Amino acid sequence: MNEQQFVQALQERGINLSPWQLEQFKIYFTTLVEWNEKMNLTAITEKDEVYLKHFYDSISASFYFDFTKVESICDVGAGAGFPSIPLKICFPHLNVSIVDSLNKRISFLNHLADVLKLDSVTFYHDRAETFGQNSAHREKYDLVTARAVAKMSVLSELCIPLVKVDGHFLAMKASSAEEELLNAKKAITTLGGKIEKIEKMNLPIENSERNFIVIKKIKNTAKKYPRKPGTPNKIPIE
Repeated sequence: MNEQQFVQALQERGINLSPWQLEQFKIYFTTLVEWNEKMNLTAITEKDEVYLKHFYDSISASFYFDFTKVESICDVGAGAGFPSIPLKICFPHLNVSIVDSLNKRISFLNHLADVLKLDSVTFYHDRAETFGQNSAHREKYDLVTARAVAKMSVLSELCIPLVKVDGHFLAMKASSAEEELLNAKKAITTLGGKIEKIEKMNLPIENSERNFIVIKKIKNTAKKYPRKPGTPNKIPIE
């Protein structure tokens, strides 16, 4: 997906990028490739692939969830900033928090925010399990996002505790999402969530499947969740 195709594909979805927003994506790509030579941020470095599999893929969350109606968003395990930084570029009003367990990725994100001139973006070096028990962040966000971080039963325990009641958790998955969701139903209910909708699309050009799972938080999460670091992965709620 070249830049022109990227702009056109977003226009078809009602997202019209300004010259500065387009420039921000160019800077993002250049910065990502430069830093990737020093640290492992992504296996995808070809320009057309970055625009399709990172930028467009991240923004596609907004095709199925209205980002104009939320203010605070927390991205769990964002790695090199996906999906929250491309979404922030498209929806500048968003107040974005990113939590990641690797400090070198946080260094990259701080630099990225500077060169992209982003405001209202904060990065936290922490495990999602301890972050979710922090009263400054627990049940404080309108929306929590995660893109291919872990299986749904684990991901729900890492993300739902951060969502405020009546807020949402949006999980972005490739294929096998339905099977994962079946195994995660108990976890979602236990943590105070309810599946609102599941949407599917195929990524343009390469036609690979994408799934968007939207979970509404309908009640407070019990204080014992999330459990200690590593526990959700070893003993998922299933």
